[in-house]
Amino acid sequence: MNDMLHKSRPLVIFAGLLAVWYLVTLTGIPAYMLPTPMSVAHALWTQHAYLGEHTLTTLGEILLGLASGLVLGALAALAMMFSPRLQRWLMPVLIVSQAIPVFALAPLLVLWFGFGIASKVVMSTLVIFFPVTASFFDGLRRTDTGWLDLASTMSASTASSLLHVRLMAALPAFGSGLRVAAAVAPIGAIIGEWVGSSSGLGFVMLSANARMQTETCFAALFILALMAIALYQIVDIALRRLLYWVPDSNRLD
Repeated sequence: MNDMLHKSRPLVIFAGLLAVWYLVTLTGIPAYMLPTPMSVAHALWTQHAYLGEHTLTTLGEILLGLASGLVLGALAALAMMFSPRLQRWLMPVLIVSQAIPVFALAPLLVLWFGFGIASKVVMSTLVIFFPVTASFFDGLRRTDTGWLDLASTMSASTASSLLHVRLMAALPAFGSGLRVAAAVAPIGAIIGEWVGSSSGLGFVMLSANARMQTETCFAALFILALMAIALYQIVDIALRRLLYWVPDSNRLD
């Protein structure tokens, strides 16, 4: 019974949100400000080919940005772990980079990398890079000293200590950073598309907004939300299976 309730909970929440949305539209809000769920569903059905084409563009940007952000973030964390001098120079740069609004960087990236996919991938990479680097580095440096002493007693090399002790101990923290990265990955791509693009869901939303086609804008937003949720769920399920030894005491039943 509990398992059935757990599986049906997302559907109940989704149905509740749709009901609230529909009730709000009955208050007299103009359709160009807030379309009804039925009009958005109609836009999804009648424009599925158009929306699907642009969804693939945004999805490709997100996945490429996620992959590059994870690789670069992991390499930066490892480099700071092995070089305290590099850590002293690189960490302030990372913190300052997060203080700059991504909207301020987007026009420059479009100017430097063009209106194609490259600027969107770079934007997604920048959004993902810091949470991955910070979480992975924190996991590496907080490795239990008892485990490191044991590896040293057993004459383990630096490479062996890194591979079998530090990395294994830091994987849960890295997994947390990966979950955050999966949740925020669409932000960079969409911002890049808003600043300058000829395809993607961000482009669809801007074009629909300019034509007062609010239902199309909401349809693109709905697809983007589903994409973000699906990406997070895939990453979460994969991490639960790969990091099977990590306790999950905070899971809600």
